[in-house]
Amino acid sequence: MAEFHGKIAIVTGGASGIGEAIVKELASNGARVVVADRDRGGIDRVVAAVQHSGGTAAGFSLDVADAAQNATMVEFAQKTFGGLHLAVNNAGVGGPSAATADYPLDGWKTVIDINLNGVFYGLKYEIPAIMKSGGGSIVNMASILGSVGFTNAVAYTSAKHAILGMTRVAAMEYATKGVRVNAVGPGFIDTPLLSKNLDENTLKFVAGLHPMQRLGRPEEVSALTCFLLSERASFITGSYHLVDGGYVAQ
Repeated sequence: MAEFHGKIAIVTGGASGIGEAIVKELASNGARVVVADRDRGGIDRVVAAVQHSGGTAAGFSLDVADAAQNATMVEFAQKTFGGLHLAVNNAGVGGPSAATADYPLDGWKTVIDINLNGVFYGLKYEIPAIMKSGGGSIVNMASILGSVGFTNAVAYTSAKHAILGMTRVAAMEYATKGVRVNAVGPGFIDTPLLSKNLDENTLKFVAGLHPMQRLGRPEEVSALTCFLLSERASFITGSYHLVDGGYVAQ
């Protein structure tokens, strides 16, 4: 397949987990992809894997919490590949685990800066570039915690709820200007972000929170994300799509 032939994409948090799966699916379907992340080693690994498979990718190191670096990231895509059509604002962190009144202020700032401000900065610079290239699509990575609460995760939950509002506003503003904007809400996905922070017993507990009794796979989130980026989703904008093993249905 070459569904994204001729398209240029940016994926933040593209060096591992969900972002890596999206990068590889886009590239395998013809897109030229900027792998954006703060992990230089991970970037190089993913870019090499894409190139080894016959795809096209380039790496860009950034901290999404810095507005200027987001602007430079978009400029990099334009200079390297000639424009921008697709973007996935996926970079995020989990943050500390603590009740709201005990939540550390530095933890709050870090999570909001990366998970929320980073998405806004991405949209701010991606949208004009996509319009300049003739239109395209953006997916913001939210979470099941964009629609439900989770104890001891006030910063993460607040950021993901806010992403849904941001997505809806941007979608309405650019609906007649060739830019679609949607959000995806993964359940708990088997990624390094999860496995590095939870022990085996906790992972089993978290898996059991889903009616399907397992964690999701990055490729399952990528499949939904790439559908929303594609022309098959041409009448879909401003919406929030779950890939959560039934978590929110409970």
